[in-house]
Amino acid sequence: MTQTSNTRPIRRGRVFPEIQWSPEKIAQYKAEGEALDRQHHEIFDRVCPELMADHYNWFIIIEGSSGDYFIDPDEEVAIQKARQKYPTGWLGIYRLNETGTCGNI
Repeated sequence: MTQTSNTRPIRRGRVFPEIQWSPEKIAQYKAEGEALDRQHHEIFDRVCPELMADHYNWFIIIEGSSGDYFIDPDEEVAIQKARQKYPTGWLGIYRLNETGTCGNI
């Protein structure tokens, strides 16, 4: 009986080593993401109480830079509505309920 050995080399390191971000660029990227999250959450906090009465548990998709939002009971339809107007925009997805969460962990 022949024995097989696994002598495949172990490769360690980055998948794309030519792509290296500086710590400043990483910090800038995180700060921009946090700013967008704050914009989305401010808009959500402003419109949620008035929309929750008629559209409880519907999905709301928010485009932060313009302040536009799209609501629908189906998440996919709401995303399609938002992507028609903002194909490359950063969108925030919430649910019109007390917490704004879209699911359970």
